[in-house]
Amino acid sequence: MIARRTLLAAGAALPAAPAFSQSSARVLRFVPQADLGGLDPVAVTSNVIRNHGYMVYDTLYGVDLAFRVHPQMAAGHLEEEEGRSVTITLREGLRFHDGAPVRAEDCVVSLRRWMARSAMGQALAARTEELAALDDRRFRFRLRARFPLLIEALAMPANPQPFIMPARIAATDPFQQIRDPTGSGPFRFRMDEFRQGSRAVWDRNADYVPTPAGGSGLTAGPKLVHFDRVEWSIIPDAGTAAAALSAGEVDWLEQMPAEIQTLLGRNRGLLLEPIDPLPLPGQFRFNHRQPPFDNPAIRRALLPAISQEDFMTAIVGPEPTKYETGVGFFTPGGPFANDAGLAPLTGPRSIAAARQALKEAGYRGERVRLLGTTDIVSTTAQAQVAADLLRQLDINLEVVLTDWGTLAQRRMNRGPLDQGGWSIACFASSGMDFINPVTHAQLRADGDKAAPGWPDLPEVERLRAAWLDAPDLPARRELARRIQVAAMQGLPYIPTGAYYSITAHRRTLVDRVKGFAIFWGIRRA
Repeated sequence: MIARRTLLAAGAALPAAPAFSQSSARVLRFVPQADLGGLDPVAVTSNVIRNHGYMVYDTLYGVDLAFRVHPQMAAGHLEEEEGRSVTITLREGLRFHDGAPVRAEDCVVSLRRWMARSAMGQALAARTEELAALDDRRFRFRLRARFPLLIEALAMPANPQPFIMPARIAATDPFQQIRDPTGSGPFRFRMDEFRQGSRAVWDRNADYVPTPAGGSGLTAGPKLVHFDRVEWSIIPDAGTAAAALSAGEVDWLEQMPAEIQTLLGRNRGLLLEPIDPLPLPGQFRFNHRQPPFDNPAIRRALLPAISQEDFMTAIVGPEPTKYETGVGFFTPGGPFANDAGLAPLTGPRSIAAARQALKEAGYRGERVRLLGTTDIVSTTAQAQVAADLLRQLDINLEVVLTDWGTLAQRRMNRGPLDQGGWSIACFASSGMDFINPVTHAQLRADGDKAAPGWPDLPEVERLRAAWLDAPDLPARRELARRIQVAAMQGLPYIPTGAYYSITAHRRTLVDRVKGFAIFWGIRRA
């Protein structure tokens, strides 16, 4: 990697681009950050699969960039019995890709599956006495107690999302991946053209009827599609992908390393900009089930050595406007970002202090396996920094680098290292995922029910539950501070900063919806 960066920094020519057919005005050719490693955005919490999900499926509600909620599939809802009964009515005429009408029962089965996997959904499920269809267009939540965040929970684009699927598909075990991508969204997935590791294709759903409701931006407002076909080309090498974009053989490159940004920035026909107004938080995540990081003192011992600046500049380069440091467990710019408990991350950095802390905590040379990727800028760069750091700390380190699809599956392994398990992995997530303590799945800390790493931190869980019942925004903000203090003690992961992911596309593409790789709204000028 160092040799490659040096070569590019010296102004070497980009590699030759692969041969593509001439771009059509009605075809959008896109290079995603990684391969589409599955088709189920509920069972697998991957940003790439999430992007696919928003093409194929629809949601009952959406949010704009100010976090305001707007109807999508829903025509509206009615609260009764002091908020303990919430009835949602579907818009008329909704249909799945196979022509079947979308019914309330489809929503019920889909939401039950989502609630089994989503942190917010599980909080809602715990407060739900009954979720049932009343007729083809209406279904009702009967709640044990009022849940003021119910509609917001159905709208927030945090992994996993409450996508609506046909009941026959949504009945799949939520811990098993679906294979049939039939939805009701603005695109239809072409299974016949799907080539894992090579390409994925979607056609415009000509029968899709956008919501007439107001709102715009992110997942709110009418989803107007201006392309007949979207093609994803999987090009793992960033230089090759950049050459294809420069030559006009693809239209849009989701993200790229810093040196590629510099080269593409010289091309006047391209626009480079943050894909999302919110930065993407990074994480140095521990496996709490396996030694040595089942010991909280050993987890905390690494804090003096973690430099958020090192992790972030490895992703986006030294330009300080492209990243944030002093970052805790909530997305910078969001309503719950705070600095409580962050002194161990913001004080002077010291490898020597971390070595001494590791010794005092009882580290005795146990083997540590670090997982990283070869094909996603953020995880690849962070894994390189982590590997260098752990070696400086005299950790008995083994590094395993794979493609993202393989890593996404391997991180589910709960076994010891000699059975394919892992110790540390570095990730970055959409800023929307870390907005609040409940949508923030990586903060969840209830053991086997938590995200891979499986932290068991009762105080964090107690405070997260209290946050749900807080009466107003000031009370929720205070609880978010207390949650962060508790998380800094238990360390489900160490925050590594946050960066602004830069995307690049041809200037002839206009009206891109900000937030992530969204394929409605965008059109060719």
